[in-house]
Amino acid sequence: MTRAQRVAVISTIFASLYFLALFEILQVPLIEGKVVQEILPALPWWLLVSFGSYSLWSLGWGLFTFRDCPEAYEELLNEISQAKNDLRNRGVNVD
Repeated sequence: MTRAQRVAVISTIFASLYFLALFEILQVPLIEGKVVQEILPALPWWLLVSFGSYSLWSLGWGLFTFRDCPEAYEELLNEISQAKNDLRNRGVNVD
């Protein structure tokens, strides 16, 4: 099973359980019905905001710690200079 299929199966299971609980077909144990009715409609938005926050944090952390990888930093600078030299040889002004 590929990763995409695994994610699709797990997402389908969780979405089914969510809708069953949202439409009160399946009872949520240990939580009152009124609390469930207040929390479940906001759950998708909370998950979306949480995922967006995590994505922005991981992107920012990657940018912040980029210089902590000196080999990758030097390799990237070397590739940039090679690309500039290649463009100069083709007659493109890059400076």
